[in-house]
Amino acid sequence: MYRPCTFGIEEEYLLAVLASGRLLTSPSPAVARRCRDAAGQYFVEEMFRSQIEIASPIFGNLHEACEFFQEYRHRLNASLAEEGVGLYCASSHPNAPWLRQKARPSPHYRQVFDDYQLVARRSLLNGLHVHVGVPPGCDRMQLINRLLYWLPLLLVLSTSSPFWGGEDTGYMSYRRVICGEWPHMGLPEALPDWAAYERYRALLQPTGALAKDGDFWWAIRPSRRFPTVELRICDACPDLEDALCVAGLFRHLVEHNLQPRYDPMPLGRELRWITQENYWRAMRHGRFAEFIGLPDQQPVTAQGWLSQLQARHAVDTVDAERACQQAQLILQAGTSADHQRQVRARALADGATAALALQAVAAQVLAQGRGEPVTAQSSAGLAIR
Repeated sequence: MYRPCTFGIEEEYLLAVLASGRLLTSPSPAVARRCRDAAGQYFVEEMFRSQIEIASPIFGNLHEACEFFQEYRHRLNASLAEEGVGLYCASSHPNAPWLRQKARPSPHYRQVFDDYQLVARRSLLNGLHVHVGVPPGCDRMQLINRLLYWLPLLLVLSTSSPFWGGEDTGYMSYRRVICGEWPHMGLPEALPDWAAYERYRALLQPTGALAKDGDFWWAIRPSRRFPTVELRICDACPDLEDALCVAGLFRHLVEHNLQPRYDPMPLGRELRWITQENYWRAMRHGRFAEFIGLPDQQPVTAQGWLSQLQARHAVDTVDAERACQQAQLILQAGTSADHQRQVRARALADGATAALALQAVAAQVLAQGRGEPVTAQSSAGLAIR
C-alpha cells in the first residue's frame, strides 16, 4: 500500500456587492481590513484590489480540507456582509468592466502590470490551485509528464467562466483562453526530466525571458517554494464540493503515479498532441465535448474518460471514492458554467433584460459561495454548439 500524500489548496475570490452583484473596483479600507482579519494567516493579496486568495494549511484528507474552507468561506462572507459585500467564487464575472479595475499597488504586481500590460489588465480571473506533496528524490517533471493526459478532464469538472464582458463567450472556460495570452501559462514544456527543466530555466534566465527567481505559470508545474506538484489548470469552483472533487482526484492521480510498480501510459509526441487537443475541447465544450481517448485514439465522452481514470487508477481510498462520486454528479448535473448559463436563459425567458439576466447569474454565484445549493434544473440543453 502506498503512503498517502499531503496536499494544500489555494482559492481565489473576487469581491462583489451583494445587492447588485457588481464587482468592486477599489474596496474600502474597511472591506480590506475585514478580509485580512477574517482570513488571518491564510490571507494572500492578489493582482487586483478587488481580489483575494486563501492559501490553506497542509491537509491529510478531504474532510480536513472541507472543514477548513467551510469555516473560512463563512468567516469571510459573514464579515464582508457587514459592508454589503460577498465572495464571488467563479472564475469570471459576467459583466465586470475590467478596464476600470485597480491593480494591487505592491512592487511585485506593479512589475507584472508593467511587463504584461493589457494582458495583465484583462486577467480579472479566479483560479483553483492544488499542491500535492511528493517524496524526496521524486523527479517532478517525469511525474508531471505522467499526469498530463488527465489535466483537461480536471478542467472539465471545474469550468466556471462562460461569460466575459457581458457576453456568452461560447466557451465553458474562457479563463483558460485568456491564460493563453500569457507566456508560460499553457501546458508545460515537453521536458523529459528534472535535468532538462533546469537546463530550460538556465537558458531563459540569461536572456531576460525569466527572472532568476521567476516562476512558470504552467497548467501544472513543480512548485519552487514547496516540494510539490501544483495543479493550476482549473477554474475556481463556487460549489466547495466541486473544488474538493478536483483536489481529491488530482491527489489520487499523483499517489498512483508515484507507486514503484505503477505502469505509466507510454509517453511521446502523440500523447502530447492528444492532450493539447483535449485541452482545447475542454475549454470550448466542457462536459459536452467528444475527447480523444487512449490507448487507441478512440472517441470518448467526459463520462467515459472518467471511467477510464477509475479503471486505470483503482478507487481504493475513502477520499478517492468521494471525489469520483462528486465527479459523476458534476458530469450529470452540470458545472458552474452550465448553471450560470441556465440562470441567464431562465431570466431572459421570464422577460428580464440582458443586464438583469447577468445580474441573476452573479447573484447565483454569490449564493453558492455562501454554501447555498443550486436550485436550477439540469442544464444539459444549454451547451453552446
